[in-house]
Amino acid sequence: MIIPIFIPHLGCPNDCVFCNQRRITAREEVPDVPRVKDTIDTWLSSTETYRPDVVEVAFYGGSFTGIPFEDQHRYLSVAKEYKEAGKIDRIHLSTRPDYIDDKILDLLCNMSVDVVELGVQSFSPDVLTLSNRGHDIDSVYRACSMIKERNMDLGIQLMVGLPGDDFQRSLMSAEKARELEPSVVRLYPTVVLENTELALMLEDGRFKPFSMSQMLYTTKEMYKILDVPGISIIRVGLKSTDLINAAADLSGNFHPAFRQLVEGEIAKESLEKQLIEAMAKCEDAGCDTCKTDKTDRSHKRNFYFMSNEKFFPAMIGHKACNKKYFSEKYPDSRIAYRKDGNLENNRYRVVEY
Repeated sequence: MIIPIFIPHLGCPNDCVFCNQRRITAREEVPDVPRVKDTIDTWLSSTETYRPDVVEVAFYGGSFTGIPFEDQHRYLSVAKEYKEAGKIDRIHLSTRPDYIDDKILDLLCNMSVDVVELGVQSFSPDVLTLSNRGHDIDSVYRACSMIKERNMDLGIQLMVGLPGDDFQRSLMSAEKARELEPSVVRLYPTVVLENTELALMLEDGRFKPFSMSQMLYTTKEMYKILDVPGISIIRVGLKSTDLINAAADLSGNFHPAFRQLVEGEIAKESLEKQLIEAMAKCEDAGCDTCKTDKTDRSHKRNFYFMSNEKFFPAMIGHKACNKKYFSEKYPDSRIAYRKDGNLENNRYRVVEY
């Protein structure tokens, strides 16, 4: 369970082209210590009958390590108090790569911080410049190295489809991120919000967003690169809020179930590959159809599509789109969907029966 503490745009003087945090900040009250405690207590009250395996306090919103040092200490002291009391297990925060140094890391270690996420966004220098990120690639590598040297878990956030981005640069970013061996990764599609420089760039033709199909395909391939042991992909897509939703997005790339779309595409791709391979083999030595035409393996056969329970919705697809796809494309095959607890996350099996 993640207990979110939202710290608005405090600590970040930069204006990335995609960001409208200043607008959000104008609508959000900066929490004081009593409010932080109240938030944590409210969330913990829901665990009185059942406690999750891991309870985490996470500071989100701005660039946490950019706020005044005294404020960082004050907020983290609250979280540390709950951790030392055994009420929470982990402390998590997010910040910018250029807001990491030895003094900051000394504080984070003293306050028992477990996870530091960096808003890397891209490993392409051109993309960082065009997006007005305000830091370079060297800052990214330096910050990642320093965090891991302190034995804290590293998190990397990547954005897909920023100005100057393309399919190859996105995949390169995923590969570079994987090489750094982060513990957690987030993949965010770029959306265009009002009152941002990106909205102006879209309006005057300086920015052309990815199409939804391009965004989905690119994110799927990045996900596959990052889906390796040791890396947890904790978010794919943006959470719907009153400021970020389909109506607010000028690019058409917001979808409330974006992760399910991505994971559904991965499932479909894996299942179809296995299905085609299975259909190319006929186990019935006396099959009259195969004796007549050895290239025809499409006659009626029965298959189980299998996943574990967690990824069963991905196998079915968003609004059952995968079931519809296979029933329409392979009408001569009978396909039943089953759960197999022995399968790992995001892994699928096709079995003929």
